[in-house]
Amino acid sequence: MDALNPVLKSHPGPSVLVFCLLFRVVHRLLQRLPVPKVVKQNELHEWKWRNLAVSMVHSLLTGTWALTCVLVWPETLSNIHSYHTPLSYLLVCVSTGYFVHDASDIILTGHARGSWEFLLHHVLVISSFLYALYTNLYVAGAVIALFVEVNSVTLHLRLMLKLAGAQYSSIYYFNKITNIFTYVMFRLSTQFYLTWFIIHNYSWLDHGAYFLTAMIVMNIMILIYFYRLLRADFFSSRKSSVGQNGTHNNNSRKFLTD
Repeated sequence: MDALNPVLKSHPGPSVLVFCLLFRVVHRLLQRLPVPKVVKQNELHEWKWRNLAVSMVHSLLTGTWALTCVLVWPETLSNIHSYHTPLSYLLVCVSTGYFVHDASDIILTGHARGSWEFLLHHVLVISSFLYALYTNLYVAGAVIALFVEVNSVTLHLRLMLKLAGAQYSSIYYFNKITNIFTYVMFRLSTQFYLTWFIIHNYSWLDHGAYFLTAMIVMNIMILIYFYRLLRADFFSSRKSSVGQNGTHNNNSRKFLTD
């Protein structure tokens, strides 16, 4: 790890591209796995399923990795501006590579218009993470930001179950309860902690205005999605989610309306 880190720090851009290509390889490998028949009947659903599968790998990897970094090196939580370890720097490299891959997948497959919220989110994340990699500042903040990937695991599972038509199963019910818990614990709490840190230390932080603006935009997005999540999983009628032919209404072209 100590031998790898100088290489990453000397060439952060190419390093990110390498990890982007590795996630592309993961994408190719996951295509060999079977897909539910109901998903394969719809081209858009099949693309969503495969995109979510790669996202699930990223979330499981980086969410666990981020928590481990903080547990082993607690200073990550308090010294967001300048503290980092070789393992945390590598984590940010890997995650940036994923976001570049995912943005490319959305654009190159022609789904940019229906997923513009994700592209906006990815642009903010990629620019912030690249700044951290090139300057060695805010690497700890990027690690903390990746706590949200713990919640992304249940979010991705939720969407995959909906695509498979299993939104009335016991697994979906258990996951939607867990999803709300992880959303509050690892997404809302993480975002608000980082926002508080930036506001509290705004006077001396490097490029504080940009990071504060980015955090406010993402906070608005996650609050809107939280509202949609609660409405869809806890306050919608069964009839409104089922089409006239008895099939589930999974034809939305936008992730955030699912």
